[in-house]
Amino acid sequence: MRPSGRTLGELRPISIETGVMAHAEGSCLIRVGNTHVLCSASVEDKPPPFLRGTGQGWVTAEYGMLPRATHTRNRREAAAGKQSGRTQEIQRLVGRALRAGVDRPALGERQIVIDCDVIQADGGTRCAAITGGWVALRLAVNRMLAARVLTSDPILDHVAAVSCGIYAGQPVLDLDYAEDSEAGTDGNFVLTGAGRLIEVQMSAEGAAFSRAQMVELLDLAEQGVAGLVAAQKAAIGAAA
Repeated sequence: MRPSGRTLGELRPISIETGVMAHAEGSCLIRVGNTHVLCSASVEDKPPPFLRGTGQGWVTAEYGMLPRATHTRNRREAAAGKQSGRTQEIQRLVGRALRAGVDRPALGERQIVIDCDVIQADGGTRCAAITGGWVALRLAVNRMLAARVLTSDPILDHVAAVSCGIYAGQPVLDLDYAEDSEAGTDGNFVLTGAGRLIEVQMSAEGAAFSRAQMVELLDLAEQGVAGLVAAQKAAIGAAA
């Protein structure tokens, strides 16, 4: 039995509220169980210096966690004068994941920055940031298409992410903190709406895992991402 009472292949309750920031070109608050992440998309009319003159755009991300997003207060990274290695790794993952779903020449020489701020954490924050970050990106692109800033849609497909792991000897979908902290194997899966893989992060926290177990977790991830994509579509449809 999972601590939450969910079945092995059951996602946590998901809600995506759009338009939560008045000044951002796209924004949403994604809630995956007790993990809540505020995502916004900001459009900049010039690309980063290394892309000037190439005709290509860029999507990047920044990630942060509020001091009381967790059970104990974490010191603000700005106060420490630098980002932690974990923060840097996560925001690079979010940026890579979202860029994989974008036709960068169609975006033109501009940059979209996705900000993901965790206001409450209960496991799977990076996955929620990717899933909500895509919604913010989609809304920003829709706004540019409506204003005829873009002549064609640069977004190729949905992008969403979910965690899977081996908990109490069984493969489970969408780990919360209670499961993540005790999991023998932990993985994060980033997929497109068509089910194509963008990135997989897997590690054995306890005993090594088998190829068969990895395939079981991938099957769960495909199932979970299908549910997340349905939530994305509902959120975008509600915002139209």
